[in-house]
Amino acid sequence: MDKPLIGVVMCHTVKEGHPAWVLYQKYLDAIMDAGGVAIALPHRPGLGEAIAQRTLGLLDGLLLSGSPSNIEPWRYGASGEEEKADPGRDELTLALIPQALKLRLPLLAICRGMQELVVAAGGTLNRQLPSEKVRHCADTDAPLAEQYAPAHPIQLTADGQLARLLGGVASLQVNSLHKQGIQDVGPRLQAEATAEDGVIEAVSVPDHPFAIGVQWHPEWRYQDSDASSRLFAAFIHACHQYRKEKRL
Repeated sequence: MDKPLIGVVMCHTVKEGHPAWVLYQKYLDAIMDAGGVAIALPHRPGLGEAIAQRTLGLLDGLLLSGSPSNIEPWRYGASGEEEKADPGRDELTLALIPQALKLRLPLLAICRGMQELVVAAGGTLNRQLPSEKVRHCADTDAPLAEQYAPAHPIQLTADGQLARLLGGVASLQVNSLHKQGIQDVGPRLQAEATAEDGVIEAVSVPDHPFAIGVQWHPEWRYQDSDASSRLFAAFIHACHQYRKEKRL
């Protein structure tokens, strides 16, 4: 089968004193099990635009993964410093996204990736979400199964793109591992789901074949979740269609 090629953005870190790239296997497995071929995209400050221009024409889809890092506040007009920053990733993703949307390239954005989509589309972020009503940030000292366990419900927008892709469901239980979230979706996006406290949990680009961001982590044990499996299947299907149309 002629499988679509999906670019997945990597994160920069330091491992045992060595600069290193990180991309959790769960993202790649979800893509490959759904029928795609994944290729990792590293980055370097000063080369974001060049990497974006060189790679996008080769891809049939783009996945923006989650990350322990956060977007630098100045990129969406906020003040302060970001302790867990990855400026090279910011530069690359914020170059990739506008071009991907222009090309109508299928795009799935997860957690930090959704926040990158929001910022690239002119929206803003809340750097510290309230926690009185809904627990959005998991205990990072807990076992992974506890961190990624369902944390709270979300309500999907009726007749929204995401609700349709997931078979018309009205609500979902999702995991939650983020301290930051959307303040304003901006002029180009629409909300697809919200938590009980009003925090936006998913977005889409109207009139785009597939450009969806989710704040939770559907790649975690996607095999055990009908909603997660449907989301990745729909993404890869859109990538297949894009590949066919690109060849015409």
